Amino acid sequence: MDWGMKNRLSSLMGTDGKCMFMPIDHGYFLGPTSKLEKPGETIKPIIEYCDALFCTRGVLRAAIDPVGSKPIILRVSGGTSIVGGDLANEGLTTAIKDAVRLNVAGVGISVFIGSDYERQTLLNLGKLVDECEEYGIPVMAVTAVGKELEKRDAKYLGLCCRIAAEIGAKVVKTYWCEDFDKVTEGCPVPVVIAGGPKFDTELPVFEFVHDGMQKGAIGLNLGRNIWQHEHPVAMAKALHAIIHKNATANEANDIFNGTKNG
Repeated sequence: MDWGMKNRLSSLMGTDGKCMFMPIDHGYFLGPTSKLEKPGETIKPIIEYCDALFCTRGVLRAAIDPVGSKPIILRVSGGTSIVGGDLANEGLTTAIKDAVRLNVAGVGISVFIGSDYERQTLLNLGKLVDECEEYGIPVMAVTAVGKELEKRDAKYLGLCCRIAAEIGAKVVKTYWCEDFDKVTEGCPVPVVIAGGPKFDTELPVFEFVHDGMQKGAIGLNLGRNIWQHEHPVAMAKALHAIIHKNATANEANDIFNGTKNG
């Protein structure tokens, strides 16, 4: 692996090799998502707890201060919306030269394995990896499943992650599931945990994140359960403790309550 690729990957991680990514890319298919209408304002109180931001080039240029910014993972796939025909019908939306121009630490793309657009999105990933290797930029593959939540089991997610790694992704973002170790053990590149739908209470979030970390994940890529929460700073601080301080779910819950009440 070339120096530039190693350097960019290391910039996305803490000194412990673990990571807490903050995705604020939801607007690329959802529009002005609740609590993310003004993304620059949303992240101000919580950005200190993340290691990198995951966003589109439009939000990056319009809402993120380039001075002292956290490393950026640039969302480069899209082309469909929540009101369109099929969210899986994605293409590449951003040229690699623009990613270089923006000095990003990595790029992210969704793949929809098992959908009608499986081949298309996997070829998108292959093309992106080819272009990014030339510039030393790591690619994060996002194993998206759209609305088909029943697909989130170890067999399916293990398949998704392995295929993404085989095509050349340097990191894979996927959902937590039961027997999560079967997913991570079959993937030869680092795995980060996606947040999925917003939970009504905090402890289940802390429990699945802690379990995922114990079973081989290197970190977290979670947004809505933080910035849509009534107490986003408390959530961010508690999750940061699980990722970087090896806190248990109950310890994280105590941190959450202490921060919220304090």
